[in-house]
Amino acid sequence: MRVARFITASAMAGLTLLTVIPASAGTAGVRVSGIRFVAHFDFSLGQTPENIALEPDGSADVTFSEAAQVAQVSSDGQVRLLAQLPDPAQASCPISAGTPGVHAITSGIVRDSNGTLYTLLCAGTADLQGIWRLDPSGPVRVAALPASGFPNGMALDESHGFIYVTDSILGTVWRVSLADGSVIPWAVGPQLAPDGFFGANGLKLHDGAVWVTNTEQGTLLRISIEPDGTAGPIQTVATGLPGIDDIAFTGSRPCAPVLAAISPSSQLVLIQPDGGEQVLLTAADGLSNPSAVAVRGDSFYVTSAAYFTRTDPNLLQGSAVHQLEESSRVASHDLAGKIGWQAKF
Repeated sequence: MRVARFITASAMAGLTLLTVIPASAGTAGVRVSGIRFVAHFDFSLGQTPENIALEPDGSADVTFSEAAQVAQVSSDGQVRLLAQLPDPAQASCPISAGTPGVHAITSGIVRDSNGTLYTLLCAGTADLQGIWRLDPSGPVRVAALPASGFPNGMALDESHGFIYVTDSILGTVWRVSLADGSVIPWAVGPQLAPDGFFGANGLKLHDGAVWVTNTEQGTLLRISIEPDGTAGPIQTVATGLPGIDDIAFTGSRPCAPVLAAISPSSQLVLIQPDGGEQVLLTAADGLSNPSAVAVRGDSFYVTSAAYFTRTDPNLLQGSAVHQLEESSRVASHDLAGKIGWQAKF
């Protein structure tokens, strides 16, 4: 989510040097195919697609962050507004302070098995900040979150009735009960904190754990969900990814590779559990500051919010990921030439 103002100049310089170099033996390289634009959006209208939830019919629900809206994009690119979240002039998300015309911001979105959508609203006011459910009669707030923070990524644990939320300013993972709207700080620690202003960001549930990215620290983190529901130790799984935003797992198996959106450099990176990383897509493929990734079957979807470029926010789809004989990995020359796994799954 809108990291442009909070990435240091040195980090930005490092991001521009991401290249593909030969990998160690045994690391399988991949390529993608069937790349197409599903839709292009209008940046001037605040149509900055921040996060995504997929529908069974192949359409995608996206949050337009700077318009405080939720929209549905059909598989043939038709855009339909689903909800306008409250966006009063007196509201101002802490992350958007000083940005002309931006008051409240929608960020994460999830869909339950019944088709109900939940989204996050950052408004900087106690009466609006939190999780909103999109009902047929209109959006309804179901849980309040601290107005001083920035609720960003979210993931639904439907079987236990919880939603997990990252707070990029307060460096916290909140756990929210859908039964009564109660909120607890489920995980906190320096690994989640900002390195200046913008910390914990993307969030996914996978293999009994909560996975979180830290944008400024450039890390991918794993927090196990203990048998009693509490948070286990925060493990740093991957490093050297400044500007990392959202992630998606490419399958259900425990060691499934991870797709990561690197927003400032407009890259989609595949992170392998054996230590290999590869740039799959770049700006040349149509990425414009990617903000979210979603996977269904052998297809993946990437939203580009154009926060840096201010050009061509879009939704892009790829149809397949193929193994190659030639393997490759990504490295940053400014970061000791290495992006590596730091802990096993």
